Amino acid sequence: MRHTGTPRSFDGKVYEENAPHDMAELLEILKILRSPEGCRWDRAQTLESLKKCLTDETEEVLAAIDRKDSENLCEELGDVLLEVLLMSGIAEDQGMFTFGDVVQSVSEKMIRRHPHVFGDITDLTEEEFSHLWRDVKAEEKRRKAERKEAQAQKART
Repeated sequence: MRHTGTPRSFDGKVYEENAPHDMAELLEILKILRSPEGCRWDRAQTLESLKKCLTDETEEVLAAIDRKDSENLCEELGDVLLEVLLMSGIAEDQGMFTFGDVVQSVSEKMIRRHPHVFGDITDLTEEEFSHLWRDVKAEEKRRKAERKEAQAQKART
């Protein structure tokens, strides 16, 4: 290992540890890490190889919550986010879906599951809310089954 004393730049940009960062830059950092100029370890990962990492990081989140350790919780939530981003990048490389698709899917789900917030339903009782929740979940299950059947039918033809 040798240090050159000068940080590397990528497309003219230098990434510094203690500088402010946002989601867009995190996505750039991960793209670099998984590129040919990046990290061998990150490039070698697969969805299968990351399963244990995701499990371990999730357990660390739960442990931080149990200890009421907010500093460690912040770090561990970042590690879970990292696993999600790595898995999304691998899925994109395999033509499955992108991180943007993950964001779209969860956004749609949250809006769909909260019509009392984002829709025109107001003043729900607890009982009405529970009934609404069951209806939304049942509709999601029905749609998922329809999609799977359509995919299976397409595969048969």
